Amino acid sequence: MIRVRRARALAVAWQDSALVAHNYWSRQSAPVSPLIVDILDYCDEWRTLTDVFATFASIPRQNLRQVLGLLVMQTFLDRVTAIPRRDGDPLESWKAWGPAAEFFHFATKDGSYESERVTRKRLARKARVEPPPPAIKIYSTTVRTALPPANGSGDLQAVLRARRTWRRFNGAPIDIGALATLLGLTWGIQEWAQTAIGPCALKTSPSGGARHPIEVYLFARHVSGITRGVYYYDPDTHELVLVRRGLTAKRLEAYLAGQSCYADAPAVFVMTAVFARMQWRYEFPRAYRVVLLDAGHLCQTFCLVATALGLAPFCTAALADSRIEHDLAIDGITESVIYACGVGQRPHDASWAPWPDTPSAPRRVPPAWRRMRARSRAS
Repeated sequence: MIRVRRARALAVAWQDSALVAHNYWSRQSAPVSPLIVDILDYCDEWRTLTDVFATFASIPRQNLRQVLGLLVMQTFLDRVTAIPRRDGDPLESWKAWGPAAEFFHFATKDGSYESERVTRKRLARKARVEPPPPAIKIYSTTVRTALPPANGSGDLQAVLRARRTWRRFNGAPIDIGALATLLGLTWGIQEWAQTAIGPCALKTSPSGGARHPIEVYLFARHVSGITRGVYYYDPDTHELVLVRRGLTAKRLEAYLAGQSCYADAPAVFVMTAVFARMQWRYEFPRAYRVVLLDAGHLCQTFCLVATALGLAPFCTAALADSRIEHDLAIDGITESVIYACGVGQRPHDASWAPWPDTPSAPRRVPPAWRRMRARSRAS
């Protein structure tokens, strides 16, 4: 017996003048009429076709059958011949965070990306007719307090000022010692603390509620002493666990959404989130923000450690999420790709980033608003 039920991952919202249904699991969207909303509302639990036909008897059966078929095709209705077990819902673990967090997370996976060259040209055209918003806020008040210069001495300040995003490398491998330092000081557990809820990992970056949901996988192409392949980093034992052998430049480029500048990066680190760690403590959707913040904290730590080692770090959120998850054998639901960063040796002919691969690095000139402000103060 055929039964239908409204898709679990379905949201309906006004979009301009149309009411649009979004299945954020399948990433299918389509305008819907009030009648379609009524059908979806009725199918909040498994209904037989006989039930649906009886409830919407005013609609010719053949027409209604076609509508149901279309809703199934658009993934707005699930269709089964046997009712699944209650524990068969793959999104059940996200229930406390839905629909706000789960809509954003799943609807934004596997985005489409244009090439860097196309993006640069498009944004240059846009800037000519629609300049970007100011980089800072400017208050018109004349009450200002001058501050002494920032203390630029010391190793930390030097590292902070030297950090850049690099998009080209010199082709030399990364030393295993540098790799170990990057992993250990960024993702490694430094100590364990005992708390009322059990052991708590202490790391160099903060984590909401000390839950540390972020894991990291190493995609190694040119690391001395390590066979090319994909590894899981065990943050407790400070060891690499082989996940799969081999890693071509073409595959790495595909993982990084076609960003050719990173295809030959010696080492890329893909961060995933094990959501249950955060969901256990925080049963509300705002906690999803904290997962993303945690990844950002770790990435900045990584970039600073790499800079201190004299390496060329980068980070990117342009990822082929599902492809990476498939190859890591993670489900994309309880554990999902969040962020990536990587590192290489600095190119010999560039001392500044980003964009060292363009004919000339961006000119270091004050923005127009800064020059205007300086002139107004002088007058």
